[in-house]
Amino acid sequence: MPAETRIAPGFSDPVFQSQAAFRALLAALSEPGTLQQVASEIAPPEGLAIATATALLTLADYETPVWLPEALRNGPAGAWLRFHCGATLVENPAEAAFAVIDGAADEPRLSTFNLGTDQFPDRSTTVIVQVTSLEGGPAITLAGPGILGSRIIAPRGLRSGFTDELRENGALYPLGVDVLLAHGEGLIGLPRSTQIEEAR
Repeated sequence: MPAETRIAPGFSDPVFQSQAAFRALLAALSEPGTLQQVASEIAPPEGLAIATATALLTLADYETPVWLPEALRNGPAGAWLRFHCGATLVENPAEAAFAVIDGAADEPRLSTFNLGTDQFPDRSTTVIVQVTSLEGGPAITLAGPGILGSRIIAPRGLRSGFTDELRENGALYPLGVDVLLAHGEGLIGLPRSTQIEEAR
């Protein structure tokens, strides 16, 4: 098989690795702002962080449409997801159950994804935002469910105005997207219930 068409492996122990990853993802969203490590020992395809690839292997399947930036959708990452998850890769962000975006890219905005409905708020998109680091950037203060008092995170590699997008998303609660910041093997969850402001 030519090297360019070879699909990288997924989980070597799907049951154990997906359960461990699911626990980390659950912790990230139930304890917003805490750093969770996802060490699944996979070699992700080009363009996906280990944490992003692991999350998608754990959560996505043939019933969950996935949105990727065009370059990823048409490249090794898209082929990898189709092969391992059977997921449909959609071009319309509003159709996605899960999405991956580059935190530094201007588009798409969080509001272009599925925000859920009054009847089914849980059907909104979960957006994985890939950043250059989960620390060392401008401080953001978090409050709300799962946080005692407040918590500060400082991700690097987010576009200008992204904090405003997160704040606007939170104002829609119980509608709105859930966000996971990803870099390397690390994840930080920012569910729609989290109240966000730039740290003073």
